[in-house]
This record gives sequence, structure tokens and C-alpha cells, in this order.
Amino acid sequence: MNPVYLDYAADTPPDERVLAVFADTARAAFANPNSVHSAGISAKEIISRSLSEVAGLLHIGSDEIILTSGASEANNLAVKGIAFANRRRGKHIISTFLEHSSVSGALTFLQEQGWEIDLVNIKPDGTADLAHLKSLLRQDTVLCAVCAVDSELGTVQPVREIAGVLQDYPNCRLHLDATQAIGKTKIDLSCADTASFAPHKFCGLKGSGVLYKKKGIVLEPLIHGGASTTIYRSGTPDAPAAAALSAALRYALTEFDERLQRVQVLNQMLRACFAQHDRIRINSPENAVPHILNLSVSGIKGEEMRRMLDEKGVCVSVKSACSVPNTPSRAVMAVTHDRKNALSSWRISLSHLTAEQEIEQFTDILGQIISEG
Repeated sequence: MNPVYLDYAADTPPDERVLAVFADTARAAFANPNSVHSAGISAKEIISRSLSEVAGLLHIGSDEIILTSGASEANNLAVKGIAFANRRRGKHIISTFLEHSSVSGALTFLQEQGWEIDLVNIKPDGTADLAHLKSLLRQDTVLCAVCAVDSELGTVQPVREIAGVLQDYPNCRLHLDATQAIGKTKIDLSCADTASFAPHKFCGLKGSGVLYKKKGIVLEPLIHGGASTTIYRSGTPDAPAAAALSAALRYALTEFDERLQRVQVLNQMLRACFAQHDRIRINSPENAVPHILNLSVSGIKGEEMRRMLDEKGVCVSVKSACSVPNTPSRAVMAVTHDRKNALSSWRISLSHLTAEQEIEQFTDILGQIISEG
């Protein structure tokens, strides 16, 4: 029997249509796009067309797109790049307790280099406390880094309102980690100065990512060595990856409504099931994206639950896939202020590919574990 896979926020299977685009492009356009001969020019044209399509789908400029190896690199480039480029204006940064480790880790690095980091309080519904954010802002604040959708709870942040709070602080840039937002909720990247995402979260390929950088924003590059497609990220551009990225994004957005409706039905099935169990606590707010559902079972630590489910053929996560194991969820702690509950928390993440039969299998298995525990 195939495992019941409920960890789509960590990774998704590549769409066969995307794989075909990648393979066809890799065969036809293997030349280095930086080369000035005809084969290189042809590969570069494929990248240009791909970036134009991505830009059109996201309503941004194609010259505002930086191709990276993934969202982690994109987050590091944005956070460190903005900080170093603006270090003469100030060394104060604001973020939240909800950030992915590629953001929080970059902030820890900067803190060790002399930057001052403040974290915004999180309200019971999982959103950033805008009044607290406003109180933290200073004239030397150069960056506010916020995840558009939290990877553990699925909370949708009010990014436009956050951008509005920052308007009175012209030295402060807004970075959005949109990795869990693209394909799950409508988002306007233009309200941010930078934004990151990766196609493997919406049935694209691993090893590629995007950093949106608003025109006029200056970054200190992480990778030096030549202009490539942009002065901000050196290296040989990958035409097949760019073509696959644009294909995955096209399918994710053109099929958005159908996919979302499917996931909403599955989410409601799960919530109805969990309501029947006194020991289950749902940590995700009602207004979270339906793709992510965080819960706790009293008396069972999250890592232990993950192991027991895995032994019975169900794949779930404790926190995000990149988090440190055996520590309480910072996101759940920020919302519930309950360490024991945070240690018991774990995450189900759904996709339009999830079958109702899989949900039924999972709920039966979970019921057995709870009754035995």
C-alpha cells in the first residue's frame, strides 16, 4: 500500500507537464545562456520568455525577477542583501516568531554581526500585531521581514496593511517570504520591496527559486563573479529550470480556483473529524489557508505522533521540514503561549492531489493511535 502523503507544504510531486517542459528544454537548449554564439543566444531567449511569462502571471516586471537555487537562497539574498546595502542607514531589523529558518537563521547571522533584531507580537489569530509593529519602528529600521503565509499554522498575514504601516519609514524595506503563499492564496507582490518563493511548493521542480526585487531596490549580492541575467546573482542561468518554473506557475495560477475548492473540502472533512475528539486541539486559525492544518493531541509529543503515524504509513511533519527537531514550535508558542501544547503540535498539509480516501485512511489511523494512547 502506498503511504498516505500529507506533507505537501514541505514538497509536492512535480507535475508531469512541468517535467515534460524541463526535459524538452534540456534537450533542445543545453547551451550556456551567457555564451554569445547562436546556441547560447537561443537558450537566453528561452529564459527571457520564461521570465516574461512569470512576470505577467505575477503582475511584476521581468527585470524584477532574480532566479535562485530555491527560496532559502532567495530569503538569504533579500535579508542579508538589504541589511548590508543599507548598513549606513541603520542596523535595526523587525521580523516575527513565525519565520522559516532561512529567514530566522539569516537574522541570527546578522545579529552576530551587530544588527539589532526585534520580533513583532503575534495575536491569537496568528497575525502580526500591527500596533506593536508600529511601536517597534525606528528611523534606523532598515528591514521588516514577514512570511506572507506561515508554514506551520497557515496563517495569512495582512501584508498590505503591514506595508501601509511602513510607509512613514522610508529607510525600511519590506521582505515577504511568499513560499507558502503562491498557489494557495491571492497575493500582490508589488506591495513588498522583495519577495521569495520556490516552484517545488506548487508541483514544480526543486533546485530553483525566485526573488522578486522591486525596481530601484539595491541589494548586496551573496554570490559574486559576473552579471549573468542580473548583477545581483552570478552563475550560469538554467534555461530548463526557468521554463519549468514558468510552466508550474502557469498551471498553479490558471487552475487556482479548482485546486483551492478541492483543498477546502478536504480541510472541512478533517476539521469535522477532529471536532469529535476531546484530546485534539486545532492550532491553525479558521482564516488560515486550507492547505495547512496544525494540531496537537494532548499527552503525545508531536515527534512521537509523527513517528507513530509514519509507522502506519502516514507522512506528516512536526514544524517545517527545515526546523530543528525536538524543540517546541515557535509559531504555535506565539499563538497559544502553551509550551506543552507547542511540543505536542504537528502539521498536516494538503494538496488538490490528496484523495478523500487518503483522508479517511488517515483519520482511521489517527483514531486508533489516540484510543491506544
